Amino acid sequence: MRALTRKQFLSLLARTGAAVAAVPLIAACGGDDDDGGGGTGGPDAAGGGQADCLANGTRNSIGTNHGHTLVVPAADVEAGTERTYDITGTSDHPHTLAVTADHFAMLQEGQPVTITSSFDDGHDHVVMISCA
Repeated sequence: MRALTRKQFLSLLARTGAAVAAVPLIAACGGDDDDGGGGTGGPDAAGGGQADCLANGTRNSIGTNHGHTLVVPAADVEAGTERTYDITGTSDHPHTLAVTADHFAMLQEGQPVTITSSFDDGHDHVVMISCA
């Protein structure tokens, strides 16, 4: 039996609906799982204080990342209107991420959201957005 690579395993988890359970694994992994950028810092980023999307903006983690970036400004969270973000970044292919009004409502309450990007170039990415 052939073993799965880490990237294949995480992609399989995302497609089978197990992505939410895998978020702690994705966040803990090193290697090609890196921060997707876009965080604005804030008190919680420094290790103390309360995370607050409306005051401090967001930070995110893009699973199995290879150059994609996401910026979700505090103004977008406050507006709460569905929005689609292009997360191409420095990658050689695009992905989009649809953040719904329900997702923004959760962020307004300080709750993180996990969303799967569009399926492009044979794969997708599990993205976790949380308050900074």
